[in-house]
Amino acid sequence: MPLLELKDVSHAYDNHRVVEGLSFSLPRGAIGCLLGPSGCGKTTVLRCIAGFETISGGEIRLVGETVSGPGCHVPPEKRQVGMVFQDYALFPHLTVSDNIAFGLHRAEGAEKRRRVAELLDTVGLTGQGHKYPHELSGGQQQRVALARALAPRPHLLLLDEPFSNLDVDLRERLSLELRDILRASSITAILVTHDQHEAFAMADEIGIMHEGRIQQWDVPYNLYHKPANRFVADFVGQGVFLPGTVLNSRQVQIELGVLSGTIPTECGMGCVACGRGCRVSVLLRPDDIIHDDASAMKAEVVHKAFRGAEFLYTLRLASGARLLSLVPSHHNHAIGEKIGIRLDVDHVVAFRSAEAQPHQHEDRVRDAA
Repeated sequence: MPLLELKDVSHAYDNHRVVEGLSFSLPRGAIGCLLGPSGCGKTTVLRCIAGFETISGGEIRLVGETVSGPGCHVPPEKRQVGMVFQDYALFPHLTVSDNIAFGLHRAEGAEKRRRVAELLDTVGLTGQGHKYPHELSGGQQQRVALARALAPRPHLLLLDEPFSNLDVDLRERLSLELRDILRASSITAILVTHDQHEAFAMADEIGIMHEGRIQQWDVPYNLYHKPANRFVADFVGQGVFLPGTVLNSRQVQIELGVLSGTIPTECGMGCVACGRGCRVSVLLRPDDIIHDDASAMKAEVVHKAFRGAEFLYTLRLASGARLLSLVPSHHNHAIGEKIGIRLDVDHVVAFRSAEAQPHQHEDRVRDAA
């Protein structure tokens, strides 16, 4: 039985539908994530799970019990759900220890002190309990907020953009630390973020949201290599689309050669096994394009972005089409230079050409550079 289950959940503000027919489940001990652009409804879903919002349709079940549904709305304080807010919401007039102890209303003095000491150790703040929030760094404040949410031993922990106020390097480090803390505490959690690096670093399962709906709920590997639709393919990772022609159900021809694999697309007649001649757009990721000096296939360097261990090159083919390629940084090529490349595509990702939006991908290549 899943610890959390949402079935066909909808929510609206006045007449504006924000969440529509949303369903997913999360097993006990797993870390899930709702990932999507601003305004897609992901924070509203989190608030519905917490009980801060009343759903207009569907059902939310927690540990097998309905907490939101037709004629049912269990208040937030009775759901045993912890929440870490974007701004941490710490009490400035209370010490770190008192902030953590705030939710332990029923605990006796000695028990409360033991639990606070245990959590200070868990989040790496041993000996800091006497300090006030303003005396701590942003990362330390985030840990206090986490400890306070964990104190009552909730069934489920909700995290609303918990790293958005931190710099990039600290976000990366803390996301990994937070995952370890949740694992050590055997806590089931849901993270809401627009940052896919955070999502991939923390979550076991991720739901890509767009306009109030989940486009794909899957493990990170499948979201990247086996996107369910064009939106997921565009949103996750980087890449560009090249036009292709389906040769048969196992092969597609693009400018760079023939790719082999199951062609996950529909032809104009609607059959899964496309017939010869169907036009498609084929996704190529930066890791699909390998720099190879010995290759006869050449592409011109038009942009380069230094990333320490790697360059992200934007390459122009003879047709004028552009590709992205991740290349070890000791291969430092000049703008305008032609370099050898070859394909190393394990997963063919293709969509009908009617779905293509070429200008969108040109913008993405430019932004990546």
